[in-house]
Amino acid sequence: MLRTTPALQLLGPSDMARLRRLLDVDPVTNVFIDARVQQTGLDPRRLGGEVWGYGAGGALESACHAGANLVPVQAHPAAVAMFAEHAVTQGRRCSSLVGQQEALRPLWEHLEPHWGPARSVRPDQPFMTIREPSPLRPDLTVRRVLIDELDLLYPSSVAMFTEEVGVSPEADGAGPYRARVAQLISRGWAFARIEDGRVVFKAEIGVATARACQIQGVYVEPSLRGRGIAGPAMAAVVNAALRDIAPVVTLYVNADNTPARRAYERVGFTRAATFTTVLF
Repeated sequence: MLRTTPALQLLGPSDMARLRRLLDVDPVTNVFIDARVQQTGLDPRRLGGEVWGYGAGGALESACHAGANLVPVQAHPAAVAMFAEHAVTQGRRCSSLVGQQEALRPLWEHLEPHWGPARSVRPDQPFMTIREPSPLRPDLTVRRVLIDELDLLYPSSVAMFTEEVGVSPEADGAGPYRARVAQLISRGWAFARIEDGRVVFKAEIGVATARACQIQGVYVEPSLRGRGIAGPAMAAVVNAALRDIAPVVTLYVNADNTPARRAYERVGFTRAATFTTVLF
C-alpha cells in the first residue's frame, strides 16, 4: 500500500481483504466495483486504472475506482473531497463519473471547474433491483445469443450504445466494442428476441458476482416500440439471470425515461437507490 497523502491510499493486491469488507457493506449497489475487484485482484495491469482508498490510521472508510469510469464507493464528504483533489492533480483520464447520487453530485461539484463542461449530466437515475421471478408472463422467444450470431447482434448493440450514450462506441475503431459484445455472448450474458434475422429486443448482463448482477444495453427495435415488447422480454432476462447468474438483478435508468421505468416496474423492479452519471 502506497500513501500519496495523509489520508489517500493507493490500493493494491495486499489490500483485497480490507476492500472486500468495505464492499460488503452494500454488495448489491456496489456490484460493478465488486466484480472489477474480483476479476483483477487489484492488479494494476489487469485493472486498467487504480483504486483509491480513504481512511486514517490504516482504516479504509471509502474507496474510488479510477479507470474508464470514476466510481466512488461508500464515499462520505471528506473522502469525496480528497478523491476530487487527487483526481484534479492527475487530470481527467475517465470517460464518465457514475455512482450513488449522494457522493457523485458533490464529487462533480468539486471537479466541474477543472473538468467541465460535461457532455451530459444525468442527475437522477433510479437504481432498481429484483430478487424474485417476475410476476409478468415472460416472453419465451427471448433466449441467449449464440456466438455465431455476433454479426446479427452487433449492429443493435452499436445502435443502443449510440442512442443511450450519445456517441458511437466505434468512434475509435470497432475492435474493442465488438470484442466486448463477443465476450458477453461467450459468457451466456447476452439475451435477445430474434425474428426473421432481425433483433427485436436485446439486453445483456454487464457485470456479475455471486451476490448480484446488472442488466445493461436494453434495446427494442425503434419501429416496434410502444407495443409492450420490453416488459415480457425483460421478465425473461430477469428470470434467467436469477436462475443461472445471481440472486439479485439490478439496473439503473434515467428518471425521465418514463416508458422504460414503467416497463421495469411491471417486471417487478423496485427502486433501491439513486445514481448520478456524468458523461464526457
